Formats: sequence, structure tokens, C-alpha cells
Amino acid sequence: MLQSVIDTYSLFFTLISFFSILPPIPMSVAVKNLSAASSSSSPAIPVKVIPLQHPDSTSSDPRCHSVPFNNFFSRWTAKIKRMTLVDWIDTIFPCFLWIRTYRWQQYFKLDLMAGITVGIMLVPQAMSYARLAGLQPIYGLYSSFVPVFVYAVFGSSRQLAVGPVALVSLLVSNALSGIADPSEELYTELAILLALLVGIFECIMGLLRLGWLIRFISHSVISGFTTASAVVIGLSQLKYFLGYSVSRSSKIVPLIESIIAGADQFKWPPFLLGSTILVILLVMKHVGKAKKELQFVRAAGPLTGLALGTTIAKVFHPPSISLVGDIPQGLPEFSFPKSFDHAKLLLPTAALITGVAILESVGIAKALAAKNRYELDSNSELFGLGVANIFGSLFSAYPTTGSFSRSAVNSESEAKTGLSGLITGTIIGCSLLFLTPMFKYIPQCALAAIVISAVSGLVDYEGAIFLWRVDKRDFTLWTITSTTTLFFGIEIGVLIGVGFSLAFVIHESANPHIAVLGRLQGTTIYRNIKQYPEAYTYNGIVIVRIDAPIYFANISYIKDR
Repeated sequence: MLQSVIDTYSLFFTLISFFSILPPIPMSVAVKNLSAASSSSSPAIPVKVIPLQHPDSTSSDPRCHSVPFNNFFSRWTAKIKRMTLVDWIDTIFPCFLWIRTYRWQQYFKLDLMAGITVGIMLVPQAMSYARLAGLQPIYGLYSSFVPVFVYAVFGSSRQLAVGPVALVSLLVSNALSGIADPSEELYTELAILLALLVGIFECIMGLLRLGWLIRFISHSVISGFTTASAVVIGLSQLKYFLGYSVSRSSKIVPLIESIIAGADQFKWPPFLLGSTILVILLVMKHVGKAKKELQFVRAAGPLTGLALGTTIAKVFHPPSISLVGDIPQGLPEFSFPKSFDHAKLLLPTAALITGVAILESVGIAKALAAKNRYELDSNSELFGLGVANIFGSLFSAYPTTGSFSRSAVNSESEAKTGLSGLITGTIIGCSLLFLTPMFKYIPQCALAAIVISAVSGLVDYEGAIFLWRVDKRDFTLWTITSTTTLFFGIEIGVLIGVGFSLAFVIHESANPHIAVLGRLQGTTIYRNIKQYPEAYTYNGIVIVRIDAPIYFANISYIKDR
């Protein structure tokens, strides 16, 4: 009992010394007086007293004045000195981590099947996403070729499927539409230049280990942003279903106005064909998700839709259904971006795409690594994505990143290593060499159906309902981000969402939760009296727990409380 009282008085005098303008009360004196007072009424009990030592501002200890960066660099210097040649190879080329331990009899068949499955899924998706970005379908295949091979060598994840994705394609279209017309050659050159800038950004952030900066962006912001983007993408693809042109915009109001204004030009054949393919894709996706043994059905969905649309277009030749047209045959040639005149205008979009890569791709890669029980460094993963984009830009690729749907299929197909990515890249290469003449008769509405089917999974209404039930503040963030993205555009939506997210973080830090503690009966454990009403408190003494670091921004709030 005496020891508990001494501990309580020690904490009390510490709090008084912190918040008062008076000098700190020596802890040893307080304990000494308390011990003397108790000794007059009870037998002396040996108590070990440890005085509280307050730091002296005039201390000459050099550790008191050390700079955190010195410790940071000293740790890295020591780590670099300990690294062997093998460690350096594994750091620069993460693929050697799985090459050295590859089990051919166990892994090869699984990697082969997973690579073929993802390759079959990627060919039609790549062409669809290229059209969404405002590019010719061939650039989607180019973006699925070199970056896939490069990522298999430099990437840390063994299951992440890299290539064109819907969200990045929308960002590319939104950024370039205000600079050049999609029919101009400049538009394609800017898309390739954007891939180079994104790769440089990702490499810099990976080398400087700056991936932690994105942690301040709430998941609610990302969910609201992707939901709104999915709606915009879906509306922008309706023009291929309706049979007439719709204005290119990242805002929902101009899109709806344009759709309504051209209603008198509606054509039934593309609508019926596109709707039929979309229904088939959604059914096959649902079947593949519902039963693991039928997950190949989900992967084969885009190819099935493409084959059906191509067959109908080639047999019946409906004049109202627009086709992809001629696609160049052969592998992409090496070429460096011709001009950097518009690079400054592309920097904000490059930064935004880099943020999407960190939040989505690295998040997916870490989840897959945890599921398959191997370690993954997020900064090394970001560097691998950057190298893939840089090399891709030298072979006519636009920005790429990890795909959630294809990575899920790759993981469900039990891919074990990056060899599955090499097989996927081989399938894309064979398609470029031998199959492009067959793509001439692909209907545009079939590609649009593939895009709409893919982005339908990005509409996270279930997440919004969950946030409403669990945390109203996060639901508010979700609502603000999705609404502003829909009505004011992608850039403004992201900026407002990130701004509110940071404001909430600052508010939490400046107004921390303070709990009044009480001692649980028969123990020396102290708990929040709101959660444990039976906890015992002392008359005249208040013991509090501040659930945040104490610094200049919250000291006034703590004093007022």
C-alpha cells in the first residue's frame, strides 16, 4: 500500500512541476517527507527510492545537442559498411532473392499458369485503357511489354501485375487534353514524356525513402477519389455505347449535359452489342470471384468479350459500330522523348500519379507479400516501379503502375515469383508480333465494356456505408473528396481531400484526447475511469493520460483541460 501511495504522489508532483511556472519540486524530498510521515504511524518498510532527474539545459553532454539527421546517416553508413556483394546485388536486383531459391518442380507450373492467365486478361485491357487515355490501342500493348519485364527484375513484389490501369489512364487523358488534341502526334509524345517524369519521381522518392509522406493521406480520401473517378470513367465510355460523340471532361456535369444533348443521335447496334458484352463480363467476373476453382473464368472475361465483339463485327459488318482499325505490327523501337518543352506543365500530374502508385500499388504489393509470407520494402518497391516507367518511356509506353484486379488474379492463380510476370510479358510480345492484324475488327464498344467492367469494382459504396457506421469524420472526408472530384475535377478534388485530411490530422494533434485514470482494485494498474467506472481515484489528486506527444501546438489545450 505504501509503495502505491508513493507512486501516486510521485506522478502528482511530476505533473505539478510540468504545468507550473514554479521550479520543479525535488522528487526525493517529496518521497522522503511522505516516508517520514508514514513511519510515525506504522513500522518502517524498506523502500528503494529512485530520484527523478530533470535535464539540465546547460548540460555539456553532446548527446543532448545531437541532430536527428546525424543518427539517421550514421545508421545508414553503418548498414552500408556491413553489406556484402550479395547484399548489394539483392538490393539492386530483387529478382535474385527468388532466383536463388527457385523450386522448379513446385513453382514453375504455377508461375506458368498464372502468367498465361494474366497475359490473356491484359491484352484486351491494355488496348481498352489506352483508348481511355486518348491514345491508340497499340500504346496500351507497348506499355504492357517493356515495363513488365523491367519490373520483374527490379520490383520487390512477386505477385504484383504491372501495366496500364484505368485510374492512371484517366489522369493522363485529363492532363494532356488541355495541351494537345488526341489526334495530334504531340499528344502521344507528351504521354510518353509523362511516363519518364513519373519514373523519375518514383525513383527519387524510393531512393530518398520518402514514401512515408503519403501516410498523412487518409484511406477515406483515396476511396472517395477512386469512387468518383470510376463514375467519370464510366460516363466517358458511354459514347461508344450510344454511337455519338461525348465531350472529354473529368467533371460529371459537362459529361451528363453532353450525353443528353446528343440523345437524338442514339444508335441501337453499338448499344446492344456493348451492353451484351458488358453483361457477359460482369457475370464471368462474379463467377470467378464466387468460386476459386473457376477463377480462370474471371481472367478470360475480357478476351471472351473481345472475341465475341470481333466475330460479330467481322461477320455482319454493321456500319454504325466503329472499329479499332489498323494496328502496327512489331515490337516497340527504342526512342528518347523528343522535347521537354511541356515538362513543367506535366509535373503536377506526374506527382499525382506517383502518389497513386504509392497508395495503391505499394499497398497492394505489401498485402500480397504478407499473404505469401515474404518481406517487402515499400521504398524499394517504389524504386522498381520508377525504373519500369523510365525504361518503358524509352519504348513508347505511357505511365504504368500495379493493377489491383490483375494482381488479384495473379495471386489467386498461385503465382510464386516474378517469373509469372516474364511469361505475361512474353504473351504481350507474341501478340505484338503475330496477332495485331486480328485486332483490326475489334469494336470500340467492346473495349468500352471492358473498361466499365473493370472500374465498376472501384465504386466503393460499401466502404462509405462502413465509414458512416464506424466513424462519421472519415465518412465526411469520403463525401467531400468524392463530391469535389465529381463536380470540380480530379486535381481540385484531390487537393481538397488531401487538405481536409491534413487538417484533421493537425486538429487531432493539437487537441489530443486526455483520459482521467483510476487504479483498479487490488492492482497497481491505472485505467480510464470512463471505460472502468470501478477504478479507484484519490481525493485531491487527478491522474491523467495525454494520448499524444506534448508540443507547442497542444500545450495550451492541455493546460485549459
